[in-house]
Amino acid sequence: GEKEKIEAAVKEAEEAIKGDDQADIEAKTETLMTASQKLGEKVYAEQAAASAASAAATGATPDGQAAQGPQTAASKPTDDNVVDADFKEVKK
Repeated sequence: GEKEKIEAAVKEAEEAIKGDDQADIEAKTETLMTASQKLGEKVYAEQAAASAASAAATGATPDGQAAQGPQTAASKPTDDNVVDADFKEVKK
């Protein structure tokens, strides 16, 4: 599969590096990059599918956000009178 293609491309690139032909080195490097990119795309697609399946099972959307349902009684309106301050505790 993909692993064998990448391993072969690595060997070819290593052999090309031993030589002095710049065009050959670049060609073998390009082949290696293409093979590894295909593997990366495959891994990414598998992760995305697994993430989507997991999200569907937990009720979350594929981007990882919780599904938007009706507001629950536990959710409270935001308090606009919040003060953020630093303080020091003074011991007597």
